[in-house]
Amino acid sequence: MKILNFFLRMVYGAVGIQIGNMVLSFFGISVSVGLNFVSLLTVGTFGFSGLGLLFGIAAYGIL
Repeated sequence: MKILNFFLRMVYGAVGIQIGNMVLSFFGISVSVGLNFVSLLTVGTFGFSGLGLLFGIAAYGIL
């Protein structure tokens, strides 16, 4: 059951990354998170807070 939960968080995280990238680019903010194995592992492990972590790290990188 935990593995199913992990994979569902990965799928929802991938959708969240895509939506987050589209919304930020719509507003002209040049912060984007790549969709790769490491980002999916992060979102799968930490859930919604992992998604915020990825976007926070990407935003910190443009300072």
